[in-house]
Amino acid sequence: MTDVPTTDRTGLTGLTGLTGLTGRTYADRTEALVRGVSPVLEVPFHDNGDLDPAGFTTVVDRVLATGVSSVMFPGFAGEFHKLDGAERELLTGLLLDRTRERSDVAAIVSVPDHATRHAVAQARSAAERGADVINVLPPHFLGPSRDAVLAHVRAVLAAVHPLPVVVQYAPAQTGTALDAPTLRLLAAEHPNLRWVKVESSPPGRLIAALAEGDRPLPALVGLAGLQLPDALRRGAVGVQPGCSFTELYVELWRRWESGDEDGALALHTRMLPYLSYWMQGVELIVAAEKEISVRRGWFGSAHCRAPGHRLDHEELRLIDRFCAEFSDLIPELTR
Repeated sequence: MTDVPTTDRTGLTGLTGLTGLTGRTYADRTEALVRGVSPVLEVPFHDNGDLDPAGFTTVVDRVLATGVSSVMFPGFAGEFHKLDGAERELLTGLLLDRTRERSDVAAIVSVPDHATRHAVAQARSAAERGADVINVLPPHFLGPSRDAVLAHVRAVLAAVHPLPVVVQYAPAQTGTALDAPTLRLLAAEHPNLRWVKVESSPPGRLIAALAEGDRPLPALVGLAGLQLPDALRRGAVGVQPGCSFTELYVELWRRWESGDEDGALALHTRMLPYLSYWMQGVELIVAAEKEISVRRGWFGSAHCRAPGHRLDHEELRLIDRFCAEFSDLIPELTR
C-alpha cells in the first residue's frame, strides 16, 4: 500500500486515518484520550462457535457508554488467536465504524501478527481505515531472536508513522524480553512510540524505569489491573482491563484522579478476591468476563472457542458473588 498524504488544520501530514483534527496535534489529542481506562473488547460467539457480530457491536456500544475515551481490539481478552483473518477484519471494521467520526474516542487497533510482512500490512490497513492508535504485540512464536523482535517492532513503527503506537510487553504470554533502555531507545528512534503496555509481574519497576530520563515513556498497565494502585504510584497513565465490568475501573480511576486514594484502594480491595482468582489464567478470565456480559444482557452465549476454559460450579458461584457484591455500582449485574 502507499501512503496517501493529507494535510489537516494542524499541518500534520500522514496517513488517511489522520484526517479531521482540530486545534491540537494528533498525538496530543490521542494521548489525552488513551489516558485512563481503556478496555480490551471481548468477542461473542454463538453456542455453536459461530461469530456473533451483532453481539460485538453491542459490546462496543455498551463499553463506550461507560464514558471511556479509548478501547482496544483485538487482544488476548478478545481471543484474537481464535479468530480467522476475515472475522478479525469484519470486527475491526465494525469498531471503526463506531469510532471513526468521533473526536471523543480513540480506537486502538492491535496488530498481533507474527510475520513482519503481515504485521506491517495490517497496521497500515488499520491506519487507513481510521484507527487512532496501533498496538503492536512483538512476535514470539518459536522464540525469534531479540534482533528479529526489534526489527519487527521498528518496521511497524515506521510503516504507520506518525500514527501513535503502543508496544505491548506481555512476557508471561509471549516469552519476549524487553527492558526499559531498549524501549526508550525505540522511542528515541521512532517518536510515534508513545506508550508501553506493561504486563510483566510485577509491572511496577518497569513502569517506573520507563518514566525516568529526559524522554519519559508513559505506561499502560494490563493484567486486569491486578497491581493497579502500585502502577499508578509509579507513573502509569492508564489501565487496559477486560470490558465486562468497565464501570468499576472507571469509578476507581475517578476516585484516584480526584485525590481520593483511600476510596480507590477500598474499591480495588473489594475487586481483588475476584481478580486474583480469575487472573490465574487468560482463558479463565475470558470465560468469567463473558459469563458476566451474558448476565448483563449484552449477548446470548458465553461460549469460548476451544481450546478454552469451561467454568465449573464453584466458579459460577464466584460470579454470583461478584454480581451481588458490585450491584451497587453496576445495577445491571442483578438482571
